[in-house]
Amino acid sequence: MKFTVEIRKEAGKMESIIIGIAGGSGSGKSTFTNRIKKHFGDDVVVIYHDNYYRRQDGIPFEKRVKVNYDHPDSLETDLLVEHLKQLKAGKSIECPVYDYSQHNRSDKVIKIEPRPVILVEGILLLADERIRDLLDIKVYVEADADERILRRISRDVEERGRDLNGIIEQYLTTVKPMHYLYVEPTRAKADIVINSGKNNVAFDLFVSKIRQLLEQLSDQDKKVQLEKDEDNFYNDCDNN
Repeated sequence: MKFTVEIRKEAGKMESIIIGIAGGSGSGKSTFTNRIKKHFGDDVVVIYHDNYYRRQDGIPFEKRVKVNYDHPDSLETDLLVEHLKQLKAGKSIECPVYDYSQHNRSDKVIKIEPRPVILVEGILLLADERIRDLLDIKVYVEADADERILRRISRDVEERGRDLNGIIEQYLTTVKPMHYLYVEPTRAKADIVINSGKNNVAFDLFVSKIRQLLEQLSDQDKKVQLEKDEDNFYNDCDNN
């Protein structure tokens, strides 16, 4: 797992490390993301690509259920790109919220403030070149197909209020074919490929790398503040 990240700090601006975590549905992306969030706490904010599914207010529920949500066109990625740029510039965003039980975006939004580490998670995250260009580190989490479908069934029944028959139909008609067409090819775009979100070796190495990058940011903050203090000192001397 070898990769390099260049961190440049601009005066008066919070610089963030943006990490993208992709992989098939049920591969363990959320497990890996949640472990990183729990480890670093308030230094990390998480954005889910799923929240950027397009609004479908004019479409009946029966038709929304049958929409192909595993195709790139189902997502408003333009908005995600803009939001990542705003966070990178030190600005807050209002992130949409997707309602899985209604197969539609809700009216709620979440205000997200920039943090030193921004995690972005989604199955199709690495499929868009604009997103890839904004990511400092690109991660792909993989798992066997049988593991992924079992995890998906468990998650969708317990967390998203879906029925078993609907989950199976969706998996066979859209999830599985779209995985091989759009998701799996992005594996080659990743800087790091890990097997399962519970891979402790990969997690420990990843945590070590993030900690190193955070230390770089901290050192640059101190340097910027020192230069600012020196400028203020010389300006005061000139005024006197």
